[in-house]
Amino acid sequence: MRTEGNRPEHGAEHAPLQATAPVPEQTVPRGAVELSGAMLTPWQAGIGVIAPYDFALDRELWRWAPDDVSLHLTRLPYVHVPVTVDQAAALSRGKGVTRAVRALLAPEPLAVGYACASGSFVHGAAGERELHRTMLAAGAPAAVTTSGALIRALRTLEADRIAVVTPYVDSVTERLLGYLAEHGVGVTSSVGLGLLSHIWRVTYAEVARAVHEVDRPDAQAVYISCTNVLTYDIIAPLERELGKPVIAANQVTMWDLLRAADRRAVAHGQRLLDVAAPSAA
Repeated sequence: MRTEGNRPEHGAEHAPLQATAPVPEQTVPRGAVELSGAMLTPWQAGIGVIAPYDFALDRELWRWAPDDVSLHLTRLPYVHVPVTVDQAAALSRGKGVTRAVRALLAPEPLAVGYACASGSFVHGAAGERELHRTMLAAGAPAAVTTSGALIRALRTLEADRIAVVTPYVDSVTERLLGYLAEHGVGVTSSVGLGLLSHIWRVTYAEVARAVHEVDRPDAQAVYISCTNVLTYDIIAPLERELGKPVIAANQVTMWDLLRAADRRAVAHGQRLLDVAAPSAA
């Protein structure tokens, strides 16, 4: 029985109900971009990278990647040997490369790159071709190796006589020179730093000094080998100083890998990327 104290006011029985809280406005999901009134969630393309077990320069590779590309990195099995021909040969073994490619396939990369210079030239041109075939057989939708990318970069630059800087001992540097010779690339001069470990600690100043030391007037370009050597920030300044292209292992790897994924590497003033740009074609 309703009492007088809780009787509704006159007409209240027929009054419309009022919302107790405002209905929240539609919110934009995290990561979405609003464009012309439509919400579009950006899609990140992926590329896979196989690196040596001692690779320390992940961030350098990312610097060449455009904003819509993610890098999926994995490493080859550890081997307890210094940076010698034996290490390079171990890093190129088919079983390890196959496992590394398959480890990258779940996020469906557009292409897979083998980011090791010595491991891709240690067995010469035939070894590089076999490495490429192994990656494709393991399921890579497209495959790139550092040393294969080097040859394509030199052809793009129309350079067939180069100077070479490496961090290696002589026996490894000689394998690189032999690989270049198989592709008709002459070497005007070369210098190796003789390092057996901790290559990633080589400074920009040391690399620049070696480049100036090795350059010759008849060298059409200078190549800095080894993906564990930092080079991103000094490529453009060295090119201005020498008046010729300066290319590096990580640069050619990312340039070619992104091309295989129908993308473009990002950098300012690096001649390889400028020459290969669509406007320069």
